[in-house]
Amino acid sequence: MSSDERPAHLHGRAAECQVLRSVISTVAGGDSLVLVLRGEAGVGKTALLGYLSEHASALRVLNVAGVQSDMELAYAGLQQLCAPLMEHLGELPDPQRSALDVAFGRGVGEPPDRFLVGLAVLSLMAAAAQRQPLLCVIDDAQWLDQVTVQTLGFVARRLLAEPIALVFAARDDGTQPLTGLPELVVRGLTDGDARELLDSVMLGGIDPPVRDRIVAETRGNPLALLEVPRNASATELAGGFWLSGSASAPGAIETNYVQRIQALPEPTRRLLLVAAAEPVGDAALFLRAAAALGIPIDALAPAEAAGVIEFGPRMRFRHPLLRSAAYRAADLAHRRAIHRALADATDPDADPDRRAWHAANAAAGPDDEVAEELENSAARAQSRGGIAAAAAFLERAAVLTADPHLRGARALAAAQAKRDAAAPAAARDLLDLAERGPLSELQRAQVTRLRAQMDFVRSRAGETGAPKVRDAAQALLDAARRLENLDDRASRQSYLEGISALMYAGRLGDPADLTHAARGALAALDREPELSRSLDFLLKGIAGRITGGVSAGGEPMRISLDRMRIEAAADDRHVLRWMVPAFPILQESSAHELWDETAVRQLATAAVRAARNAGALAILPRALVYQAGVHLISGEFHTAATLVDEADAITSVTDHSAAVKYHALMLTAWRGDVAQAERLITATQADAFHRGEGRLLGLTGYAAAVLYNGLGRYDDALAAARKACEYEDIGFYSWCLYELVEAGARSGDRDAATTAIADLAERAGASGTNWGLGALAAAQAMLADDAADADAADALFTEAIERLGRTTVAAHRARTHLVYGEWLRRVLRRNDARRHLTDAHDMFVRMGAHAFAERARRELAATGEKVRSQQPSSAGELTAQETQIARLAGEGLTNQEIGAQLFISTHTVEWHLRKVFAKLGITSRRQLRAMSWAS
Repeated sequence: MSSDERPAHLHGRAAECQVLRSVISTVAGGDSLVLVLRGEAGVGKTALLGYLSEHASALRVLNVAGVQSDMELAYAGLQQLCAPLMEHLGELPDPQRSALDVAFGRGVGEPPDRFLVGLAVLSLMAAAAQRQPLLCVIDDAQWLDQVTVQTLGFVARRLLAEPIALVFAARDDGTQPLTGLPELVVRGLTDGDARELLDSVMLGGIDPPVRDRIVAETRGNPLALLEVPRNASATELAGGFWLSGSASAPGAIETNYVQRIQALPEPTRRLLLVAAAEPVGDAALFLRAAAALGIPIDALAPAEAAGVIEFGPRMRFRHPLLRSAAYRAADLAHRRAIHRALADATDPDADPDRRAWHAANAAAGPDDEVAEELENSAARAQSRGGIAAAAAFLERAAVLTADPHLRGARALAAAQAKRDAAAPAAARDLLDLAERGPLSELQRAQVTRLRAQMDFVRSRAGETGAPKVRDAAQALLDAARRLENLDDRASRQSYLEGISALMYAGRLGDPADLTHAARGALAALDREPELSRSLDFLLKGIAGRITGGVSAGGEPMRISLDRMRIEAAADDRHVLRWMVPAFPILQESSAHELWDETAVRQLATAAVRAARNAGALAILPRALVYQAGVHLISGEFHTAATLVDEADAITSVTDHSAAVKYHALMLTAWRGDVAQAERLITATQADAFHRGEGRLLGLTGYAAAVLYNGLGRYDDALAAARKACEYEDIGFYSWCLYELVEAGARSGDRDAATTAIADLAERAGASGTNWGLGALAAAQAMLADDAADADAADALFTEAIERLGRTTVAAHRARTHLVYGEWLRRVLRRNDARRHLTDAHDMFVRMGAHAFAERARRELAATGEKVRSQQPSSAGELTAQETQIARLAGEGLTNQEIGAQLFISTHTVEWHLRKVFAKLGITSRRQLRAMSWAS
């Protein structure tokens, strides 16, 4: 390294500085980059960020640092970071611009999804980066407000083709939204570099053994080494009498800082406490608070002389640890007095939330006036989408409320907000607080329901110590019963949630529980004089189906689905209400019970559209896999896989715990990759037992039956289908029956197949749809005797193909061509067999159903037909993201609209489209419309 490349004032950081210079060169070259510096307090992260900023002259540099006392104010850090970029706000699409305006308190509107805000920030940065590459430096990320760090984590994971770098510094203890991003671990200096640094700050001599001991006990922590001259006398250091503490280096530094501040004059300490308690660093506010306290500003001079703080337009502590030390050095009474002064000095109109927060910290006991201010602040935070901030305000308001009835209500509201902010432990503590007060019967029922909802989510996520799915379901049903005659609408919703949970529990629960719950739901519905909500009809249909058998529940299910389609066309907000965790299974299962492919397709499409339009990334993954199921039965496996991949990408970006994706398992089975499918089936079975989710066991049985029927391993398929059919999983049980029919017919177990046919006829035969009647005709044809019932079999196969041909369920139509062709070969009608087998083979190859395609190829070979090779579709050359972009571009969407739908920047869309054009050998968007996968 030449002398001009050596990092000035940074001892032993050559490797780290080289990495940081590569960040600059990467972004200056037009690429994006994300890096998280991890390390303990005082290890030098801030110094490295300073080096990065000093050497980034070719880039536009934005800086923000987390402040511990500012952590509860939603978007505080993000607003500070983005303030210099607001000149580009007009370049954003309207929904993004509105989301950012509301989040930053610049406008009013519906609370924005925080990830729509993230997309807006990404677009804002991308717009600025078109003029000059952008470097965002984020220090002390662990002290940013929660929604800011979540948003920046989202942006970091969506950067791809923009000349933008996000470089974070965070403590070792982990900052969850940043987990998984590229990291540079910053460790203590080597002994040699530590000795060199220590020598550089010593004005006099130091006893070598003492120096070595200091180096060893500080573990090379640079800040600890730099503080040695301030915390030990020359005699101790030179004469060998230095005594160290037993605390860790960061702990010792903070202790030394506290001692240093306590040695300052009392007025100086109080002014330092004002600066430490005021997170914005506003000098004008500092001066007003100091005047209110009657302390002259000159009293700050000893702290400035000691290098503790800088007084200017912004109050700046020399190190974040000094800020926390200044706060820790004061006793509780002094802290309250300072917060009271800051509350009085804060403009109630310009910054009411910080004023309320200071007033809360000034309160020595219950204070209903302050609690009301906090409640108002919570409402403002919630209107900006700051759920975590709203939860913090409500939590503090509950603690400060004197009236026990009002305290219980506020604690319950705070618990709801904490749950929505993904802080279930805090939510449970607040529910405990609420229950210690005099709650009404309605409030107690609401507490029960909220606990049950959280337990259901925990059980499905497989959390350690979480209740089994069945137990969570019983708690939801208990809440439903408690809510009867108190809040009948909430009661019916809780019945829906409980029945949904029991459907997930499936065979690992008690079937009697589901029947009992359905009867309770029907009784609750009977108390409603006239049903009007689609969800009420859904509950009536599902409950009727459970209690009355296959002939019951169909009409209210159909009414519910029809109403949902009308509501979906009228307003996306209806759709978003359906997509809470418990309801999609009921909606999808109802459509499948009715063999109504149109309802499944329309409602899944509406779910994705609504989630994209609202920027609701918490909901979008569920909607995507819902739609993936539609494309799966339509034989559009590549599209289904693209949607599943997108759902995976979003769950990783948003840090939402991803539940098992049922359609991903089915997709793997249909593709016929035996090794991958068997691994996934085995893993899913183990997960099902762990969570108590028996529905997954039914699904793995179905998936295995599909897999083995495709491979021609009919005995294995029969065993798997029998397992799947041991319990009636509403929604896909009929599909399991179909697999049982084929496996039984082909393996020679006609009794099993005949029994399954009778069961299937009650379901599919009663549907009245081409899908249901076509599937039933195909199943019946497989059992017809080749000799005695040849005409009947031929007629049934023909009916099945004609009916399925009127639908979009291409996967089932292809299988019908296959079994028809196999039958025709057996009865020696080879020419007809070749035609149907060729149709089946071609369809399976296009789908990517490799096992079924190979089964068709073998049958064709047995007829003497030479199978022509299939050219892979051009779409197969594209990645999942490229396929999505190409399809949307082919549908006529602009780059900006595509970026908004896929939560990427417009620049990234352009980058992907250039690659798409090159791969497909085309030159215009018009040509994309002709591609088969863009239909």
